[in-house]
Amino acid sequence: MNKADCFHLGYVAKLHGFKGEVSLFLDVTNPEDYIDIDNVFIDINNQLTPFFIESFKLKNHPFAAVKFEGINSEMDAKIILRKNLYLPSSILKELEGNNFYDHEVVGYKVFDEQYGEVGVLESVIDLSVNPLIQVMNGSKEVLIPLLDDLVKKVDRENKILFINAPTGLISLYLD
Repeated sequence: MNKADCFHLGYVAKLHGFKGEVSLFLDVTNPEDYIDIDNVFIDINNQLTPFFIESFKLKNHPFAAVKFEGINSEMDAKIILRKNLYLPSSILKELEGNNFYDHEVVGYKVFDEQYGEVGVLESVIDLSVNPLIQVMNGSKEVLIPLLDDLVKKVDRENKILFINAPTGLISLYLD
């Protein structure tokens, strides 16, 4: 499995008990969408390695307590600590309209209705109180709150995100 064919699910955050269970940080909008997965790929030395799930319990959003097959002690679990988790992009249902997966729009050009071309979307910062899109315009960073009515159109064919940012926000960063 190649990273290009996958999306970043999160990472192994810490040990959870002493029998090999770990706590995963799920860097996704809806962690409950992943409670039925039976395996993940863990990046170990730049190699995506499959790990099969024995048990998966959602804890405090966005964490899950997970027991992997073959990981039966703290020593076993330490090998995968702070390693990134991936799943094949093919498992995701295709979204339509203005709905998108956070990883899907990374690299898209961003155009604002008032300002025009803002830059390239670098990441979606999924803060629970105030999610943001991070757009880079050369070396300048623009942070825009991902409000419900912000995105006006997702042009998947041309990789463009059309938005309507609050009046004057983009100018604060770029002018």
